[in-house]
Amino acid sequence: MFVCHGNICRSPMAEFIMKELARKAQVSDMLHIASSATSSEEIGNGIYPPAEYTLSLHDVPCDGHRAHRITVDEYENYDMIVVMEDYNVRNLMRIIGCDCEGKVWKLLDFVADVPQRCCGADISDPWYHGNFDKTYNEIHSGCKALLNYLDL
Repeated sequence: MFVCHGNICRSPMAEFIMKELARKAQVSDMLHIASSATSSEEIGNGIYPPAEYTLSLHDVPCDGHRAHRITVDEYENYDMIVVMEDYNVRNLMRIIGCDCEGKVWKLLDFVADVPQRCCGADISDPWYHGNFDKTYNEIHSGCKALLNYLDL
């Protein structure tokens, strides 16, 4: 489960990039990939148009996305909860209480030689800086490293 603040930019970008990487690696059937928000302000909204456009430039399909807020049940049902930044970690803890099962990671944790939970850099938020290409590149790098880490 990929998580960001509103589930309209970074986490759906990560969801669909990871789905495409998994498809190309022929491991889609081994993964259940989704995304969610820590806030409720965008619930029901589709992917933000500039994020959708950026994915389309890289031939990454993103049909049918609707933002939703992560639930405690989702925390319990997913093996990994991958957030985009420290702010998401703090907000996620308000929802789930604690990461008692050690499932929470930051996406850029996986680009390190030895991945360590919640120690990686933050994925920049294009909602504020407008550079969706930069965010795409960061997410793509993190997803490739995560897929390698999973060693499927």
